[in-house]
Amino acid sequence: MFNNLSDRLTLTFKHLRGKGRITEKDVNQTIRDIRVALLDADVALPVVRAFTSAVRERALGSEVHEALNPGQQVVKIVNDELVGILGGQTRTLQFAKNPPTVIMLAGLQGSGKTTLAGKLAYWLKQQGHTPMLVAADLQRPNAVTQLEIVGERAGVPVFAPERGNVAGYDAAVEFGTGTRGYGDPVGVARAGVAEAGRQQRDVVIVDTAGRLAIDMELMQQARDIRDAIRPDEVLFVIDAMIGQVAVETAQAFADGVDFTGVVLSKLDGDARGGAALSVAHVTGKPIMFASTGENTKDFEVFHPDRMASRILDMGDVLTLIEQAQRAFDQRQQDEMARKFLADEDFTFDDFLSQLAAVRKMGNLKQLLGMMPGMNQMRDQLNALDDKEFDRVEAMVRSMTPFERTHPKQINGSRRARIARGSGVHVSEVNGLLERFGEAQKMIRQLKRGGGMPGMPGSPGGGKKKAPPKKKGKSGNPAKRAQQERDAELKAKQARENAIAGALGGGEEKPAPGSGFGAPAQGGQGGQGGQPSQADLAKAMQDFDPNKLPKGFDRFLK
Repeated sequence: MFNNLSDRLTLTFKHLRGKGRITEKDVNQTIRDIRVALLDADVALPVVRAFTSAVRERALGSEVHEALNPGQQVVKIVNDELVGILGGQTRTLQFAKNPPTVIMLAGLQGSGKTTLAGKLAYWLKQQGHTPMLVAADLQRPNAVTQLEIVGERAGVPVFAPERGNVAGYDAAVEFGTGTRGYGDPVGVARAGVAEAGRQQRDVVIVDTAGRLAIDMELMQQARDIRDAIRPDEVLFVIDAMIGQVAVETAQAFADGVDFTGVVLSKLDGDARGGAALSVAHVTGKPIMFASTGENTKDFEVFHPDRMASRILDMGDVLTLIEQAQRAFDQRQQDEMARKFLADEDFTFDDFLSQLAAVRKMGNLKQLLGMMPGMNQMRDQLNALDDKEFDRVEAMVRSMTPFERTHPKQINGSRRARIARGSGVHVSEVNGLLERFGEAQKMIRQLKRGGGMPGMPGSPGGGKKKAPPKKKGKSGNPAKRAQQERDAELKAKQARENAIAGALGGGEEKPAPGSGFGAPAQGGQGGQGGQPSQADLAKAMQDFDPNKLPKGFDRFLK
């Protein structure tokens, strides 16, 4: 949703990075570009004025002029102000001391209240709660039926004593009153809360009716439901794609219903996203949740700091880590750690389990979009085909159990059979096996502590140093004989030093020039810390090979 705004801001900051000094002219140009980018993103004018004024004041102060990198300091200021506009801090649900906690959903028709009710219930269920949905929208055609379907997908019970409008037309248009003949939404909401208490449900979510536009009847009905059930949280669901109108709608509901928090729906759309940057600042109510897709699990807590990082193309690694922790089973992680420590090869069975965990995390494009700097690779992300993983999985599942654990044994005939079984060409099977072999090599290198291959700065990364070449023997007979005599002399000297160190080194620290701990001065040692001829002669007479320390026998060969 924020792609256009993110691109504009990234281009603006590109001119600041690397500057050792930022003048007032640079600040003014940056503020002008930010103002145009925000207005183009449908951010409300009062919000734009407050934002640019705060950025200008801080950018012209000592905070930037005394910074080592002024360009990055301006980016930090913009990030801080974005966090402030989006609400400042993450706001979580306030649960009642005595269950059930009552949550009321309000908003315009078409904003996605019913779908979001199921997503919120599913999220609460994953947190260990026992939610229940209440169908108090008796006005929109088949709203009760839709909530029952949503509740079934989320695995949450739905309280629906009234069927509501099932005739296929809008009660507000036909009857004017909006509720005649379809039950009392206030009574349904009150009965739903009581039923949740009898079933010992700790959270009850009440789905209320909406309108295509703000009117007095809608506000009065919402106020009546609020007075009847006394909710702990009133969440205003707003379509993030409606632009400037979002501000007026949010303000009207704040005055009429006095909601406690905002939920942004359809945040995965292609609109410019001005509602998300405006509603919290205008109403003073925090954005608490965001709907990011069509599936039941496409729902997340709204973190202002993380959303600001996404807008500025800094990524959202924390959310990515949290999704990975939820998707990856602890037993699978322990098994992978055991195999890694036991130096066992990564197999295709391991690959299938990892692929299933990645798919549980959500849409791959959204996951990659959380990485820093990925907005600059948007074309490559859009060209990414998720069906490629289906083809890869089909190839792996066409292998026998033996082939999955012994990929090197997959010969030509086996590859042809795998290709026929998965409906792909043999070349695709060859490519999969080649990439899998490269992955195995990389994992082996990581096990040996070699770091990532080709990564400079990591252990074993980059270019490997060539081992020192051994000096070859000369072709000149006289020179070769001299080399052999020198080598024999060095070996003899090493044996003498080893014996002297073993017999006379004691616990003294080796002095300069003494390789094996012989005393450098005093005693019966020779000059420079080397043993005299008399010392060596006596040592050879008293020498007993059985008393040598372990390992010194190799010097006597």
